[in-house]
Amino acid sequence: MAVHGGGGGCCPPMDLFRSEPMQLLQLIIPIESAHQTLAYLGDLGLIQFKDLNAEKSPFQRTYAAQIKRCAEMARKLRFFRDQMLKAGLSPSAKSVSRADIDMDDLEVPLGELEAELIEINANGEKLLRSYNELVEYKLVLQKAGEFFHSAQNSATAQQRAFGSQQTGDESLDTPLLLEQETSTDPSKQVKLGFLAGVVPRGKSMAFERILFRATRGNVFLNQAVLEDPVIDPVSGEKVEKNVFLVFYSGERAKNKIIKICEAFGANRYSFPEDLGNQAQMVNEVSERLSELKTTIDAGLLHRGNLLQTIGEQYEQWNLLVRREKSIYHTLNMLSIDVTKKCLVAEGWSPVFATKQIQEALQRATFDSNSQVGAIFQILHTKESPPTYFQTNKFTSAFQTIVDAYGVAKYQEANPGVFTIVTFPFLFAVMFGDWGHGICLLLGTLYFILREKKLSSQKLGDITEMTFGGRYVILMMALFSIYTGLIYNEFFSVPFELFGRSAYVCRDLSCRDATTAGLIKVGDTYPLGVDPVWHGTRSELPFLNSLKMKMSILLGVAQMNLGIILSYFNAKFFRNSVNVWFQFLPQMIFLNSLFGYLSLLIIVKWCTGSKADLYHVMIYMFLSPTDDLGENELFAGQKTVQLVLLLLALVAVPWMLIPKPFLLKKQHKDRHQGQSYMPLQSTEDTLQSEATHDSHGHGHEEFEFSEVFVHQLIHTIEFVLGAVSNTASYLRLWALSLAHSELSTVFYEKVLLLSWGYNNIIILIVGGIIFIFATVGVLLVMETLSAFLHALRLHWVEFQNKFYEGDGYNFLPFSFAFGDEEE
Repeated sequence: MAVHGGGGGCCPPMDLFRSEPMQLLQLIIPIESAHQTLAYLGDLGLIQFKDLNAEKSPFQRTYAAQIKRCAEMARKLRFFRDQMLKAGLSPSAKSVSRADIDMDDLEVPLGELEAELIEINANGEKLLRSYNELVEYKLVLQKAGEFFHSAQNSATAQQRAFGSQQTGDESLDTPLLLEQETSTDPSKQVKLGFLAGVVPRGKSMAFERILFRATRGNVFLNQAVLEDPVIDPVSGEKVEKNVFLVFYSGERAKNKIIKICEAFGANRYSFPEDLGNQAQMVNEVSERLSELKTTIDAGLLHRGNLLQTIGEQYEQWNLLVRREKSIYHTLNMLSIDVTKKCLVAEGWSPVFATKQIQEALQRATFDSNSQVGAIFQILHTKESPPTYFQTNKFTSAFQTIVDAYGVAKYQEANPGVFTIVTFPFLFAVMFGDWGHGICLLLGTLYFILREKKLSSQKLGDITEMTFGGRYVILMMALFSIYTGLIYNEFFSVPFELFGRSAYVCRDLSCRDATTAGLIKVGDTYPLGVDPVWHGTRSELPFLNSLKMKMSILLGVAQMNLGIILSYFNAKFFRNSVNVWFQFLPQMIFLNSLFGYLSLLIIVKWCTGSKADLYHVMIYMFLSPTDDLGENELFAGQKTVQLVLLLLALVAVPWMLIPKPFLLKKQHKDRHQGQSYMPLQSTEDTLQSEATHDSHGHGHEEFEFSEVFVHQLIHTIEFVLGAVSNTASYLRLWALSLAHSELSTVFYEKVLLLSWGYNNIIILIVGGIIFIFATVGVLLVMETLSAFLHALRLHWVEFQNKFYEGDGYNFLPFSFAFGDEEE
């Protein structure tokens, strides 16, 4: 069952049925060559290092200072990346050699570049703030100047009118009034002050009310709307604003107005009273704006050039920093020898990688000019090794489906091998329609043909998940086309692809009759369901019977496969107890009942018998000694049923009772020294340890009651599960029926109905509804539903027969993995 590809050398044999044989290594590395050694081992990516300093905090470890340096450099690189993204630049993707620059040589330039960029940004922000303030100032000068100009014109006109009135209406009182006015003390005359600025338009009404209340109405406020939004100097965002001009009397009123302006975020600007000075100020502000614009543009150009220079080197720097950080992080997992001259490393690696690791150690010793080479040795251990399957882009998605349930125990049978075929096949049994299968195939071919381009892009969550499972969907589509041809359904429409139907109608009322209205005139339809069944009254009874029996056959076959794999596990781990007291009784129990039912189904199909299988199975338990009568399918059936029933009853105590006593005896023998054997090889040691540890006893105290209760639960679970799991496979029939009926409804009640109106608009609308219903319901929701049901059948009904799934993944120290993580 193994999948082999290549052998020996750098291309080890690929075996998906069992995980790769692993070994525990110990490396003693001189400190002067430790960094170079880890760099080469990271490139190799075939050692999972153990943390030998787990009791130490990150700050107490040897290379904490180097990791801190790397983290600081990574922070600077993230800052550069953010700045490039804001500027609309992207780092150069061209590949560069990483040997051009060293870590120590990179730290100083990064600091200088960061300081320069921060200074440029700070100066740019100051200049931009000044520019925005000047823009607001110019608008204030223009709007307030218009107000003063109109007020002066109005005052001049009023003064002229008042002067002409005085000369024409002189009276005896006039000299006295003029004398009183001229004799008034100049120090007692009221002087008005004013403040000008801009306030956000959304706050202008509240600003006006607060000013009125705070000064008890002793202000005069004038506002002018700015037509275009202006950039706020503080926030840097575009805001709609109004220019305001406040006239007040007294210092107390002025202080109140200033505080209110600050509270409302209103920017105040100085404003000259003289109209001549106003025009001069507008010209000066315009000149300063022009100068600032030129300076800002030059600064942006310089910043863009600097970021472009950084972008050309960014990927190289980022790769170097991440490599160095991962190297020092791994070096911190190594323990220092008492002489302070060597580092001791322990880790798991595949057996096939021994030669490659030794070559990497020799190369590191030579390149670092170390006088002493690293020492490589294999340790014998009782620890359970990690699980490592070598997958490719096709098998990785199927292995992920299995690992989502639980990672395989070291070297136990891997259901991923069978999942490659059984998962898409069971999906297709529920989804069988070759029209829908072609739609799925076209969709997944888009991802497969563009996989190089799409793999380098950042996709959305759902798109990325679909892209990752593109080969699973490909297999699902191909199997759906096959089962669709078996069901003879193309968007629920049957076709005579493989010849003419074997039946014809006896009369015109045949379509509304049962199968009695059909006469067989030709050979049996060569592949799949005869198209004449579709549309007849007997279509549902016929297809229901066919699909229900087929579901039971498929279910019993897959459950038997699971039990057979438990036998291969037991043989591999040399566990004879599981062979004789788990595999055998389980096979006998399952096949005495449901294997027998499957046999009856096949016999009934072959003989054309009308026996009631429900009646046969029920009375096999209720009245096993009664005659079967017309339900007898073959001679001696009654005797066969009695024997099978007896075997099923015997299999239950066979599973339950002997195994706990045998395990107790094995435990006792092992502690008396009868089971000790010399170690022959690492692989044998690991396998024998896995056998002993699989029951969770090891050298602990043997609790017979716990083992017996565990076996009792396991036996009850299997006996009840044999019934419930077989019934669970009927979901294949139910979902296949639902998919077929939904497809028929959309075809007949939408497409054909709209076609019957002979109206092009109704036909177009009906076609659009049919397309959306097919895509939305049948190609999305039904696909997801069938996928989840196929997943459940594999996880629960299939894998619980043999799969422990209590292992842990092999996660080697590798720069290839590190490049995917930030």
